[in-house]
Amino acid sequence: MAADRPKQYLPLLGRPILAHTLERLHSAFPEARLVLCLDDDDRWFAEQWVPFADWQRVTGGAERMDSVLNALNAIGAGDDDLVLIHDVARPCVTRDDLLALHQAVQSHAAGALLAMPVADTMKRASSTGTSLRSEPRDALWHALTPQGFRYRQLCRALGEARKRNTLVTDEASAVEALGDAPQLVPGRRDNLKVTHPDDLALAAAILTSQRETSQRSL
Repeated sequence: MAADRPKQYLPLLGRPILAHTLERLHSAFPEARLVLCLDDDDRWFAEQWVPFADWQRVTGGAERMDSVLNALNAIGAGDDDLVLIHDVARPCVTRDDLLALHQAVQSHAAGALLAMPVADTMKRASSTGTSLRSEPRDALWHALTPQGFRYRQLCRALGEARKRNTLVTDEASAVEALGDAPQLVPGRRDNLKVTHPDDLALAAAILTSQRETSQRSL
């Protein structure tokens, strides 16, 4: 992002990205327990951005899977308790999508994740950045977050990945490596992950549109 602070603290419609994301999660799961993975030397975080009554902060890891394992160890939940993992850089996730995912996790033993079918033509690139060929996009999906699993299952999957020194980029990958098949839950295409500078303007437009749509429906 070429910013002076971690991207989750960049201003979005007058508030940090993190504040918007936590507000969305709280709107769907107000009674949930929240665990925030943050660097120990994070000087940007402010507790007033957290709407949850039951929450705690834990140390983030070098990689995503390390942070999630730290959070799981801190929770100490029951084996069959449901755990949802969300990227705080996705502030536009909707309450409806969150509730749909939660329902899928409850009914699917292997867990579930928000995702969306690939709509664009997919290209295989060469080492020099030229297009070698087009790849079939049938049955290809973009993985989104949140992703949800039962506590014991996710602990086992990420623990096994660590033992094998396998770096997984999302929780579903670790669960798939155990032979399980998480359910794909179709999610909205505006569940944007803020990754590049121009994503901030797009996220602002999405949030504004979502709010206007919600107000019209009242």
